[in-house]
Amino acid sequence: MYAILRAGGKQMKVTPGDVVRIETAWDKVSKGGTLTLSDVLLVGGDEGKDPRGGKGISVQATVIGPIRTKKVLVFKKKRRKQYRRTKGHRQTLLQVRIDGITDETGEDTVPMSPRK
Repeated sequence: MYAILRAGGKQMKVTPGDVVRIETAWDKVSKGGTLTLSDVLLVGGDEGKDPRGGKGISVQATVIGPIRTKKVLVFKKKRRKQYRRTKGHRQTLLQVRIDGITDETGEDTVPMSPRK
């Protein structure tokens, strides 16, 4: 079973057991804590059945910890004016492990709607 969710301004396809990186504020959660991602767009995965909307579905995740990406250098230059500036930027991401996909009743497996 998989879910397509929106987290940190990006959409990603996740299944239970996946480790994903999310652009979100990591100071609000602690390492080893749980995180509920409720902005699910689509749920699917059973053979022969259509995916359905993610209304009332949430994804449970465990926080592994914050990580930082590689440094991106920003270089500004104006030719013939002796103007050069260099800055670096590292994005902080939150690395989480997807534990399960639950519906509003709290069941781990989401029943799929039959194909019409």
